[in-house]
Amino acid sequence: MREIVLTGIKPSGTPHLGNYFGMIKPALDLVDEGQALYFIADYHALTTVKIPENLNRQVYEVAGREIYQSYIGSSANPGFRDFAIAALIVADRQVVDRVSLDINPTSRQILENLVHLGYLEKLIHAGARIHQPGCNGCIGMGQAPATGKISLRTVPRNFPGRSGTKGDQVYLCSPETAAVSALMGVITDPRQFDAPYPEYTESRSIKINTDMLVPPLTPDERTAIELEKGPNIQPLPDFTPLPETLRGPVLLKMGDNVSTDEIMPAGNRILPFRSNIPEISKFTFSRIDESFYDRAVAFGKEDFFVVGGDNYGQGSSREHAVLGPRYLGLRAVIAKSFARIHWQNLINFGMLPLTFKTPGDREDIDQDDLLTIDDIRNIIQKGKTLTVINAPKKRDYRVDHALSRRQVEMVLQGSLITVIRKKSG
Repeated sequence: MREIVLTGIKPSGTPHLGNYFGMIKPALDLVDEGQALYFIADYHALTTVKIPENLNRQVYEVAGREIYQSYIGSSANPGFRDFAIAALIVADRQVVDRVSLDINPTSRQILENLVHLGYLEKLIHAGARIHQPGCNGCIGMGQAPATGKISLRTVPRNFPGRSGTKGDQVYLCSPETAAVSALMGVITDPRQFDAPYPEYTESRSIKINTDMLVPPLTPDERTAIELEKGPNIQPLPDFTPLPETLRGPVLLKMGDNVSTDEIMPAGNRILPFRSNIPEISKFTFSRIDESFYDRAVAFGKEDFFVVGGDNYGQGSSREHAVLGPRYLGLRAVIAKSFARIHWQNLINFGMLPLTFKTPGDREDIDQDDLLTIDDIRNIIQKGKTLTVINAPKKRDYRVDHALSRRQVEMVLQGSLITVIRKKSG
């Protein structure tokens, strides 16, 4: 009987090339592995809430707290409507002079249409500061909040220090709350604002500039082009295949809910290195253990393990959070559970995400313990359960993997890129 594979597909707006490689193609490839069943899903709604009081705190519970920044935008989350609503709320009004109302358009197209339909003028007149389209403040690349001051943000992520300020006080909120609070100077429930809710209807005159879309080159044209690369545009390192026996120390033991920002910080110190993985790797796990990079280098960048708790790898899906550890020698993460996207990213770059069959076994493992998994290549191809041997403690633990046959191949060969290269010749 063929293996039954159940997978979810989450729509994310107008399809683009990233959708194809990141979602559509992997989903279609599952047809070759078994009977594939698909459903439309909002994965974020299915994610277990670890600290509900922090995630779903009502505005009225924190109303009246003084703010110093109200930030609307970033590359993810806000649509055109969010900026338009904010513009209508602040129209013919003035932002409190000590509050920075920062507008970060999602894309060039949204910025152009904010101008075209008159919304940008309303925002600027009210005192808003307009920034270039892109991630920017969401990942600490500008618009960092004042130390110890409250910043309201409509971005999709909020982890300690992500804003670019250590010890930040970032509150995630709706565009309505952000706009009204900027006018009042304190966190304000928009339902308590002394004005009717703006009437907004989608415009039929949205501009789409197709002249900036460049068609792909032909194979002959591509071969004739020599890429110009700066010092931080580097090819990915070669990642070696999985060895027959995986042996190495536990270089780091962590708790629950470790985010990708803790694995690899964002911000203006790291992201300017772009694809320079040797430089980026120097920041690996630095928010958890500042000595980690030096210890990994001292170990010789040989194969090693890290151990986590529940929900390992929550947060942004940035590949830097797997590329840095992989470059330093990480080959397997053993945790109680994984965040979905980071779990897949580990596999994409040839690392094994393993879960404890008995969660309590995690407490028995200490940092620097030497772990061994024998005959690992053979075992992951034939079954789902492996044995991890802890030499110092003379103990062994049962762990599971949840890899499909396609994902097993990625780990065996060292990365998804290696698999694609071999198939394409």
